[in-house]
Amino acid sequence: MNRGCWKLTLVVLVLLISTNAEASFSCHMTDFIKAVKQVEDWDPGSEPAAVLKKLRRAAGLNDAFIQNYLGNADVSGSKLDRNLSTYIRQVVHHRVLEDSREEGVVLTLDGTTVALGPLLLGLEAGFSKARAAGLYQLTLAKDLGLALRHSSPEAHRFGPDGCWDNLTSPQVFTLSDKPSLLTTAQVNGGMDGVVLGREVSANSRGPLKLSSLLTEYYSQQLGSKGMDGAPRLISRRRRENFKTIVNPLLLARHVVKSVNLQQTLEGHAKMAAKKKQLMAVVKKAMKEFVHVYLDCPPFIPRCMWGAEPYRGTPTNLTLPLSFMYIHHTHTPSQPCLTFEQCSADMRSMQRFHQQDRGWDDIGYSFVAGSDGFIYEGRGWHWQGAHTLGHNSKGYGVSFVGDYSARLPSQHSMERVRDQLASCAVGGGRLVPSFTVQGHRQVVNTACPGEALYQEIQGWEHFGEVKN
Repeated sequence: MNRGCWKLTLVVLVLLISTNAEASFSCHMTDFIKAVKQVEDWDPGSEPAAVLKKLRRAAGLNDAFIQNYLGNADVSGSKLDRNLSTYIRQVVHHRVLEDSREEGVVLTLDGTTVALGPLLLGLEAGFSKARAAGLYQLTLAKDLGLALRHSSPEAHRFGPDGCWDNLTSPQVFTLSDKPSLLTTAQVNGGMDGVVLGREVSANSRGPLKLSSLLTEYYSQQLGSKGMDGAPRLISRRRRENFKTIVNPLLLARHVVKSVNLQQTLEGHAKMAAKKKQLMAVVKKAMKEFVHVYLDCPPFIPRCMWGAEPYRGTPTNLTLPLSFMYIHHTHTPSQPCLTFEQCSADMRSMQRFHQQDRGWDDIGYSFVAGSDGFIYEGRGWHWQGAHTLGHNSKGYGVSFVGDYSARLPSQHSMERVRDQLASCAVGGGRLVPSFTVQGHRQVVNTACPGEALYQEIQGWEHFGEVKN
């Protein structure tokens, strides 16, 4: 086949594929990666930085602030097919609508939702070897700075998260509450942009194709050891990776600088009198950011694992509580390693608790999977049905699996022992002097299993039952 025929065949194939992509529009990361692969195939041999610039042009991410760090995306060269460009713009352009729908976000295989804009900008900054300030300001600092400019000093709540209409072919993502400074999807995208941007900037080997890099990061399958044997650079580790490379005080300074730059680009003079006031607001916001996204573990909300509604009216807890009761599920007996399996296990336990035991809901407050996430049961505010006679006094936290003769993964135990506990204390849900106890200490049961019970006796807050 001569060169001209080969190019024509490629164009026809891409048109057919991209037309089908638009017809079956999906906001799943795997579908977006397929679109990235189409962009790469459109011009074989393109470097990742060039592919990212094409994505930025198609998505319309080309304002003066972005051009200050990455240059103009409207450069000469072949333009993408209209259908492919339309899909990219739809799936990348971020906005929150009045009905709490959030656009410009995608569902990943690990069950979390990511805003694509800050992810792509962070990657382009990394591949382009942009200075560190540009990397931070193109991911989280700009959006946080813009939000702070248009909000009252009291509006320092981050989030919320939300849920998809469909987990197989997601199209509509709806927030669980009114949006505040940054949604969780924006923060996830910003963190991933920083982590991956830093990685590719420091990588001395030849660059991977962008589609391959995204696949490795978002589609990594866990082995039998769960997160204990997982690679360092995967989406499930975004918070711990971000925490190791970003100083919150430095990020706060970048937020202030991004506000000043935005004002300059808009033609406004810098107002020195308000600089200290802005920095004070930003520092306060950073404290909450650290608590919500670095101290607390990543949660999978009820609507994401497919929870049935609570039967009746929940009893609200009186906070803060004094105890954390540790359980194992026993059945399911095996650790869950994927979002799909952990979600199925949660639904199975809820059915057993509601249908067989006649409870209003799944009994546990939270459940730890071996996939790196904490699954929301009754949550922070609803009284559970986990520890008979003590449900109003503490949270019931269970590990998926039977831990009579073995332990949960170290990673999942750290999620509960360190992060979930720190999150509860920092959020005023547990008293700082709270006590950890095994289920068997207050109820006649073998739970949480002999191996796990022996383990928690070495935890800092473990306490014996007082007569």
